[in-house]
Amino acid sequence: MCVIRIMKLFKTLILPLLAAAFMPLAAQPSSPRQEAESFGRQYAESYDSLMNTYYLRRHAHHSLRHSRQFSIEEFDAMSDSVIARRMRALHTVIPMTYNAEVRQFIRFYLNHMSSRMDVMLTLCEFYHPTFEEALNRYGVPEELKYLTIVESAMNPQATSRVGAAGLWQFMYSTGKIYDLEVNSVIDERRDTYKSTVAAARHLADLHRVFGDWQLAIAAYNCGAGNVNKAIARSGGKRSFWEIYYYLPRETRGYVPAFLAVVYVMNYYEQHGLRPERINLPIRSDTVMVHDDIIMEFVSKYTGVEPDELRTLNPQYRAGYIPGASGAYSLCLPTTAVDRFIAHQDTIIARSADSLTVKPVVVKAPPVKKGHASGGSRTYTVRKGDTLSSIARKHGISVSTLKKRNGIKGDKIRVGQKLKI
Repeated sequence: MCVIRIMKLFKTLILPLLAAAFMPLAAQPSSPRQEAESFGRQYAESYDSLMNTYYLRRHAHHSLRHSRQFSIEEFDAMSDSVIARRMRALHTVIPMTYNAEVRQFIRFYLNHMSSRMDVMLTLCEFYHPTFEEALNRYGVPEELKYLTIVESAMNPQATSRVGAAGLWQFMYSTGKIYDLEVNSVIDERRDTYKSTVAAARHLADLHRVFGDWQLAIAAYNCGAGNVNKAIARSGGKRSFWEIYYYLPRETRGYVPAFLAVVYVMNYYEQHGLRPERINLPIRSDTVMVHDDIIMEFVSKYTGVEPDELRTLNPQYRAGYIPGASGAYSLCLPTTAVDRFIAHQDTIIARSADSLTVKPVVVKAPPVKKGHASGGSRTYTVRKGDTLSSIARKHGISVSTLKKRNGIKGDKIRVGQKLKI
């Protein structure tokens, strides 16, 4: 009996301590609150940057119109069973797991979005048709459209501390794999449509590797290699929650954050939030450009403000579209498309004039005094001159110099006139 008790004690107390001791440093447990606070800093940075973009800066006063009745105290008193039942009721392919980690992120997003929900809903209205089309085309669950809120607060100008950029926060190398052009002139990680297609392809590829959408989401954040390492360290477990503590700390919060955002965007009204959608003039259309075009001239001839053009076309880093090297899209307010078409030839011509670089003309040095110009140019031999020094000075060979002057040997005399 004593042996049995000792074995039970070893399993319940000693083994967990040993596991924690040998757990990788990055996988040491942290509280759900700590994970949410870490995401909070990143979310706030992306959101603050978003509010500085053209439309939201111009219409920021609308964000004060919503009715904020959300109460942290009321949420904290809410039963887990209520939230779990609501999450199960969502029509999703991805399992809507509910636990303490997810609850903490729901609390975080409800609190932080309580004064930003109008902005998020307005941007969802603008971006989601594009997201849904691309995700469905590649067989990716439609609910992953909410991943951009976790990634970038739906800010195409967002750039992380490690260099990830755009709505879907692609790193340079991953963007290249999925055909996103990134150079000094253009950064298609910030192109709404192309980056969404790349994200859909990437997520579909990750799902084919892991066969599980939660693991695919985790791999989107930290890379397939880190997820494979976590699976190996867990002894071959194949679900996110089973390999949770073997994943990088940020990834441990990433999947719960996504699940929380899906909940909040579907049930915010049940928590007392009554936002009014901001009436932003962001109805837009796209034209294809096959010539180099400078944005300054687009603005001049269409009447669209430069800041608005930059907001609608964040992928163009240098203020012009390199259309001559391939077909590129130009996004314009719908009201400006006809004006662009009417003035397109002028815009192209003005852009071509500004982009033309005239060849540099290298002028020959002036002829020194005592030298004749043209074909009869001569040189007067000075003391210390030799045939080789004279030839070198005038950029000709010794044989050419001797031939022009009928010289058979190597002798020349001071004062002698030589044809150069």
